[in-house]
Amino acid sequence: MPRIIYKCRYLKNAPQAHLSNLVEYVATRDGVDKITNPDLLLPATKKQQALIAQILRELPDTADMFEHEDYIKNPTRENASEFITQALENNLDFIGKRKNFVDYVANRPRVERIGTHGLFTDAGQPVVLPQVQDEVSSHTGNVWTNVVSLRREDAARLGYDNTAAWQALMRSQRNILAESMKVVPENLRWYAAYHDEGHHPHIHLIAYSTDPSEAYVTKQGIEKMRSSLAREIFKQDLVQIYERQTVSRKELNIQSKDVLRQLIAEMQSGVCESKAVEDDIQLLSDRLQKTGGKKVYGYIKADVKAIVNRIVDELAKDERVAKCYTEWCALRGEVLKTYIGKPPDPIPLSQQKEFKSIKNMVIAEALNIGGHHFTFEPDVDHDEAAVLDDGSALETDMMLAVPEDTLPAMPEEEAPDRHRGNNAEWSDRYKEARTFLFGSENVEQGFAEAYRLFTMEAENGNALAMHDLGRMHMDGLGMEIDTEAAQEWYQKSLIAFMAVEDEKPRPYIQYRIGKLHSAGLGTPQDYSQAARWFEMAAAESHKYAQYSLAGLCYRGQGVPQDFSRAFELYQKSAAQGNAYASYELAKMCRDGIGTGKNMAEADRYFKTAFDGFLLLEAKSKDDKLQYRLGQMLQSGTGTEQDTAAAIQYFEQSAKLGNVNAQYALAKIYLETGGGHENVTKALAWMGKAADSGNPLAQCALAKLYLAGDHVEKDAAKAVELFTRAAEQNNQFAQYALGKLYFTGEDVPKAVEAALRWLTAAAEQNNQYAQYALGKLYLMGRNVPRDKEQAEHWLTLSAEQGNVYAQFLLERIDSFRDPSILLAATRLLRHLGNIFDDKQRSMGGDDRQIDRKLRRKLMEKKSAQGHAYDDHAPQQSY
Repeated sequence: MPRIIYKCRYLKNAPQAHLSNLVEYVATRDGVDKITNPDLLLPATKKQQALIAQILRELPDTADMFEHEDYIKNPTRENASEFITQALENNLDFIGKRKNFVDYVANRPRVERIGTHGLFTDAGQPVVLPQVQDEVSSHTGNVWTNVVSLRREDAARLGYDNTAAWQALMRSQRNILAESMKVVPENLRWYAAYHDEGHHPHIHLIAYSTDPSEAYVTKQGIEKMRSSLAREIFKQDLVQIYERQTVSRKELNIQSKDVLRQLIAEMQSGVCESKAVEDDIQLLSDRLQKTGGKKVYGYIKADVKAIVNRIVDELAKDERVAKCYTEWCALRGEVLKTYIGKPPDPIPLSQQKEFKSIKNMVIAEALNIGGHHFTFEPDVDHDEAAVLDDGSALETDMMLAVPEDTLPAMPEEEAPDRHRGNNAEWSDRYKEARTFLFGSENVEQGFAEAYRLFTMEAENGNALAMHDLGRMHMDGLGMEIDTEAAQEWYQKSLIAFMAVEDEKPRPYIQYRIGKLHSAGLGTPQDYSQAARWFEMAAAESHKYAQYSLAGLCYRGQGVPQDFSRAFELYQKSAAQGNAYASYELAKMCRDGIGTGKNMAEADRYFKTAFDGFLLLEAKSKDDKLQYRLGQMLQSGTGTEQDTAAAIQYFEQSAKLGNVNAQYALAKIYLETGGGHENVTKALAWMGKAADSGNPLAQCALAKLYLAGDHVEKDAAKAVELFTRAAEQNNQFAQYALGKLYFTGEDVPKAVEAALRWLTAAAEQNNQYAQYALGKLYLMGRNVPRDKEQAEHWLTLSAEQGNVYAQFLLERIDSFRDPSILLAATRLLRHLGNIFDDKQRSMGGDDRQIDRKLRRKLMEKKSAQGHAYDDHAPQQSY
């Protein structure tokens, strides 16, 4: 294992007489030339052995040196000589005078000289040896000495076998040295020399402050300096340690981290039953009720701390925690070995400083129980993004059911004839209006002109123009959103399409009538009517009608659910070049729905769909096509992943009022570390999407206002946004409102409203709302205790895999407080989250993220539509 030896002491003026015989050895030993005498390979002499024994007695920390390791492994005269020399040299500050020590460091055998001696310091600062000797010997404060030693093979491999490399290293570490020694940087004086010792090249470093009251080094300071040097020297090796670039080390790392991840997952999702923890939690709760002052670990009395420690150590007996802690200690020890010869032995979990946050979580649990607070254990703060088909598409039911209205100009053989009064003609004026609606390379987008031309066409009986006028009112293109006016135009459009169809039935008109019924535009939504019209058009091989009918068959809307028929219809539509049908076929092949799983076919269909969407978008400039292309580019579906290109398509679509594109843009601009973060744009687009009624955007924006992240905290605004989304039957908004009203932390407590919203979410099969309701009725707090209701909701939640609901079901007849029953489980999940944080800090990036920062990052993540924590739900109190 590559590592450094790092020693830190300070110079003393009085020599130690009883060690003077050891100094004589340093002064008289052979030095300048590398030893090649074969006699030195013989066993160490009795004199050397006696000298080594004395050194180990007088200077016990020399047992940690590389040279001592070599001597123990192979006790030859050469190794004995190397150890004796380096042991004494590393301790000359202890047995000699300051002036002599500086001279020895600068001029000892095998020092690499820079001019007349070997000392170097900050760049541009000359080193005059007599002057440095006088400064050091006359300094009234502490003068600290450091030895940094490497094995020869490591020094040669990493390029630290010359003065220049050490000079650059120490100059780069200057401020860390000052910080570690508690010295104001401008007051720091340091000098070093590189000694090209045969087995273990090293440097001696002398450092002090011009202010004698400074330069105080603690154990933590030494470890900080040692760690910083080791990370810099072995940065390439550390990458190898973290990533295990060799096969055997990689396998070990993967196995270790897989085990750790599995154990963490078990802790985060499992149940822990511990009577000892429950009893101590109750005892701690009682004690805290009688304790004044701050209720945090650092401020409570020693006997109360003992209860907290006992709970933590009792948790550590859980098999999952014990294994996880062992694995964590092993991985941590491997990194520590880089700069510590022997990592510290594992200590009880309650004494491990890196896990001290669990102690305050124990206290929080006890306070919750004592204060009769209701807890929402599986606090999954997410939205529909978690349940969408491919993890990136945020499509409405209408978009899934039928392709977009905007199609390329219809071929002459399919274009309906012009009829007196009503028509569906792609006239020149209608095409010109669409050009202004979408914009083109030669024409700037102009909603006002588009509206004027569409109106003229509508007055001339054009059903297509009427439909587009409805769309402009519905999406607020160039005007305020006006759904009433939009529906009026859609109704006029439907009447006109029906008149055209009555006079001369055509598949295209039948398809457009079916779309209006399917989406509920200008008429009540009626999937049966939609299916009837799509059937007529599909019978004439209309590819978009085939596609739309397939969607209804897939979801069982207006027709019996039939995946096989849906797959067949999609195939027929795709065979005619319908990119939308290819996209749906890809998903069915990917998921094995209506056909066998076939990833090769799925990839082929996705690519066909992407290429087809590109061609369609180039002709139509339709916002829904632009949104789809942005989706596929962002996720790398059917094409190479390209976020920058995705943003371009999303922006074009968003400008046309596409709320899904607006929300997608907001998520990208909120993402940290992706290279596209722009909070101002994110808030603007998310606001537009929320104002347009997108429930996902409303939820995401509500979370920002609730947390005060990027915006001023405004709980009332958050409740307003959650309510708007909840009124659209968004189960996640309903659950969020239920939690808010029940906890009463950010808004006044309102049990009736909380129950109403939790029930609404539960009836939509939200397992977390079902669990919360079941627990409420079981506890009988704020609501009458109702075992039958509790069992009903807990059963529904447990059937979806909710381990907490299952836990309570198995103890449904217990009259103990469920909060106490679940105390050990909640603490187990807390520990899982802490282990996860700690594992991430050892994951190959030395930029460690503390919990507060991680919480902020997770809050941002949740605002982008992801689960608050993708790998595990968090808890709240």
